[in-house]
Amino acid sequence: MAEREERPIIGLSSATAHEPNTSDAFSFWLTPGVIVNPFDIVEAEQVAPDGASRTFGIVVDLEHSTDAPTHLSNFISNDFGQVHVNPNTVRQGTTVARAAVLSNNRDIYMPVMNDRPVRFADAEGIHMALGLDQIPERYRVPAGLIRMSNGTEAPVYLDLRYVLGPEGAHVNITGISGLATKTSYAMFLLQAILQTAERTGQRGKIAAIVLNVKHGDLLSIDQPPKRGLEPEQHELWERLGLSPKPFNNVRYLLPHGKDTPRTGRPNSFRLPDRNWRIYAYSLQDAYTKLDLLLSQIPDPWDTLSALIGEIASGLSDPKTGQWGPRGKWAQVTDWRGLLYGPPLVDPQTGQSQKVGEVPAVTVGRFRRILRRIVETRQSGIFVAQRRKGIVSISEEIAKIRGGEVVVVDIAKLTDDEQTLVFGDILRTIYALYAEGTEEADELPEKVIIFVDELNKYAPARERESPIIEQVLDIAERGRSLGVVLFGAEQFMSAIHERVAGNCATMVIGRSGSAELSAPHYRFLNQEVKANITRLEKGELVLSHAIYRQPVKIVFPKPAYLQEGVE
Repeated sequence: MAEREERPIIGLSSATAHEPNTSDAFSFWLTPGVIVNPFDIVEAEQVAPDGASRTFGIVVDLEHSTDAPTHLSNFISNDFGQVHVNPNTVRQGTTVARAAVLSNNRDIYMPVMNDRPVRFADAEGIHMALGLDQIPERYRVPAGLIRMSNGTEAPVYLDLRYVLGPEGAHVNITGISGLATKTSYAMFLLQAILQTAERTGQRGKIAAIVLNVKHGDLLSIDQPPKRGLEPEQHELWERLGLSPKPFNNVRYLLPHGKDTPRTGRPNSFRLPDRNWRIYAYSLQDAYTKLDLLLSQIPDPWDTLSALIGEIASGLSDPKTGQWGPRGKWAQVTDWRGLLYGPPLVDPQTGQSQKVGEVPAVTVGRFRRILRRIVETRQSGIFVAQRRKGIVSISEEIAKIRGGEVVVVDIAKLTDDEQTLVFGDILRTIYALYAEGTEEADELPEKVIIFVDELNKYAPARERESPIIEQVLDIAERGRSLGVVLFGAEQFMSAIHERVAGNCATMVIGRSGSAELSAPHYRFLNQEVKANITRLEKGELVLSHAIYRQPVKIVFPKPAYLQEGVE
């Protein structure tokens, strides 16, 4: 009680006939000279027998009003618009803040009475307001720092049970907040999760797969920054209880390119210092994944799907289900054999021919599309046969172990190739966890998959496709398996609503008002949406399953080498 009395009163609660306080919100007028901003967290004294009940609220809106009935009255009182004279009538006015109720320390949700003292919450009060004091220590993951107008700072935590499961899962990061902000936050959160797991002895139970989709941003996450971090960034990391350090136990998978056989270099913007391997796709690697490769091709009558099924069946050994071309498919051993030989092509005429129940016209369309993807416009990822030292994505992903971070570079691939790689990763992980393979005992309990530009793979207005189905499977059933999706995109309205709806944590950077009017943002009230349009670079609004209202946070810069930023 004494500590609370030492904090100054910044205003008194106010209820009027037309604007009453409710169990969900209350208003308070401000003492002259006090500065309050949206997202500040305040506490109001509440009714209780011992006087120790406090209702916490987050400021969502401020308005200044006077006793002038109209704006014209103010104009007239200033000698009909004279700006350099004293007004004839001195107006009485005040600034009133509206706060959305977060919680009450005694679970008393009676409306805040009139004329009750209001103060800025302290760090302990902020944690109580958000329910962070109810999270057991081992489940607390630092997610950023709340900074209020009076200088109060408090770390904010996520509940790991709502990030990795089983209570909830998945994180979505959206906004047009600037260079690398969304990626930086995702990597900061991933580092926070791994350090928290290490502190609690759980590091070996969590692994991560990160897709590098832009330049070489994530191809040096195991290297420290060239010039180090600024002192204030060090301080911010430590304020959150974390160590500013690069990731450890990282391996990189880089794509095969057209020049790789000659130079030995992958098709990447930069080369990691160590622990990298080159991956490619022969027909043997991709014959059961052709649906993913053609995900972006319209197939309203499922004719292409039927042909893809025929090919997968023909190239599989019926006894083992593994690669094993047989019968009329016996000569199909590589991409060229599939495209130009029987059974898709009549050896006499050189024309496409009927396969099973699939008509020749569909076979011809399939060949044209596949030829464009794997021959004429490919980046070099498709090879006749994988040479020694060139690895398979699915085989490498299946080797993932606890405490490991696997970075898969897809930055230089075409859209079709990126879809294949991402879908291959999802399908491989989902199969490992859902189907209980022999390797299941060696797998980590949780695996996090982070991808930027999620709207490419789960677009909002597209027809159903194999890649969308795969993403939805992870979003809707992944938490029960231990498979967690971290997605980022500029516009949340551009991703499938079922993907966004299954994310227990939303992180929003600066966004435009037109974007915020989309149905995806209906969990935000209008005042919060207005404030999001004014966010600065490095500021994010965080909505988490256990918070009653979104909060504004700042977070530290990544402590690894960012080639594109430095």
